[in-house]
Parts: sequence; structure tokens; C-alpha cells
Amino acid sequence: MAVVEVRNLVKQFDGVRAVDGVDLATEEGEYLVLLGPSGCGKTTLLRSIAGLEQPTAGDVLIDGHVVTGLPPRARKVAMVFQSYALYPHKTVLGNIVFPLRAAGMTRADRELKAKWAADLLGIGHLLARKPRQLSGGERQRVALARALVREPHVFLLDEPLSNLDAKLRASARDELKRFQQEVSTTTIYVTHDQVEAMGLGDRIAVLSHGKVRQIGKPVDVYDDPADTFVATFIGSPPMNLVPRDEQLVGFRPEHLLPVDALPATVDREKVPLAVDRIEYLSGDRHVYGTVTGIGEATRVVARLPATVDSPISAGETYDFAVARHRLRFFVAATGERA
Repeated sequence: MAVVEVRNLVKQFDGVRAVDGVDLATEEGEYLVLLGPSGCGKTTLLRSIAGLEQPTAGDVLIDGHVVTGLPPRARKVAMVFQSYALYPHKTVLGNIVFPLRAAGMTRADRELKAKWAADLLGIGHLLARKPRQLSGGERQRVALARALVREPHVFLLDEPLSNLDAKLRASARDELKRFQQEVSTTTIYVTHDQVEAMGLGDRIAVLSHGKVRQIGKPVDVYDDPADTFVATFIGSPPMNLVPRDEQLVGFRPEHLLPVDALPATVDREKVPLAVDRIEYLSGDRHVYGTVTGIGEATRVVARLPATVDSPISAGETYDFAVARHRLRFFVAATGERA
């Protein structure tokens, strides 16, 4: 296990700062997720940690040692890419042992280590197959096994699940999390998928335009966003934002409920909701409409679980409410927390 630290890292391409003064540090054995939209700099940051990109300014430290300028092989990191980059002419065993063979390990030792990694990832029965004979999830595990046999101090994963279908991605997330907990290796994982980030990360670093907007535990980033970008990027549907004076009043869709669904003892803000559309999704109702009374008239969405069975129809206005402790306030001019 190792601690990865990035100090005031800058990476510039043709005058554009893909990474703009990033400071962050993992904890030992942590699963840190870099989350953000396409083009926010998360992959460039990961490649800079790996040594595949040299920063314009700033330093990368691994286990307290500055590794800026060192080649990837000297950093004791292993990277798994969106494309698993398996050799199509080699068997699964041949792909897994390839880095060990390049390092000069004996055949017996590398095959022993490869079988250990394959058994850990549940692909021991696939060692004689070629990549074309494997499913997407199996190829992903082969790539992980190839990284694991190098015994890296740090795993760097760049959207390794993006090529899988939705059902397989859900099971692969669980496998990745259990795998990381078992090997206890510090892992940095890049994704644009908030579901992956919330499900996998011990902490999440949310990036936008090359900067870290917030870093924290998933529950903290979700419940207490640092600014309106984080508030609206994380959450599906995203946080509602209602203009009021010089502020924006924010609340999550699941916290906007029919007034009779909140106990009368709860300190709450009542708002009329003029409903114009209702969606039924996975047992939840997504109720779209316009609220008034809490600020300017604004279109919002309420997410009602199956346990809330209040009758609601499009074209009608209903009394809704939000518990006051669920309200979040932002400066309208900057988007930062008030």
C-alpha cells in the first residue's frame, strides 16, 4: 500500500490547462474516484500520476517520494485502461504473465503467480482461452490480473467498465470493490459515471475544467455539495435550484414530498407544486412541475418512493414541503455555498 499525493499539478496543452493547480492526497489503501464530465482533466491527471504524461508544473509523490520525471516502470503503479489492451494471439495465461516475463521472472514462478491472480479474480478456468473467446467482464478481469501480478503499490483504473453493458457493469462494480478490499492496494479510479463513483469510492474528487471542486465521502459530496456544479452533476435527477434574492435554494428531489408525507412535527417549508408531468421509474414516481412560494417560480422535479402513495395527477396543483434541514443555500453570482 502507498499514499499518492499531487501538489499544485498543472498540465498544459497548447495554452489550455487540462489540469489546473490540483492538490490532493489519497489515504493508504483507499479507493479514490476521480469523477467529472468528459474533458474535465481526470484522465490527464491519472496519466500524470502514472508517468504517461509529464506535468507542466507541480509534483507527484508516491509513498512520500517525488516521482515527477520518473518513467512509469519506476513508479510501481499498474494501470488498466478503458481498452483492456490484451494481446489477441496470446492465451489468458500468456497475457497475465507478459509483464513478469519482461521482468525476467522464471517460467515456474510467473505461472504460479498468474494462477494465484486468476483464482483471486475467478478466471482460473479460462487460462487456456484467447481473448476473443471471453466476455467483456472476463476480459476486464484478465486486465486486472495482469496488473495485479506486478504487485504494484498503486492501481490506476481509467474507466475500465465503460465497454460493458448496464447489467454487467453493476456486477463488475461489486467485483471491483471486493477485489480492492481483498488486496488492500491504493486505487485511483476515473469515471464520468456518478453511479460508479458513489458505489465504489471511499472518497470522491469531483473535477471540472481541470480543478477539484470538492473531495469527500460519497454521502458528504451528495448531501453537502460545495457548489452548484457538484449539486447538479451528482444525483439523478440533480438537485433542484430555486432563485431567491441573491441566493439559490437547493434541495434534492427525494426531499420534496407531498405535505402529508412529512410529519407535522418536522420544521418544513411548504411550497405549492403545479404538476405538469409524471414518470414512473423503477417503483419511484418522478413528478415534474413548477414551485412557487420558496423563491422565483421554478420548474423542479420531486422523486417519490413507492411508499408515498399520495394521489397526484398532471394539471393539478398540490401542497408539497421540504424539511428545512434539507435546504442548501448557494451564492447566485458564484455558485458557491452561502
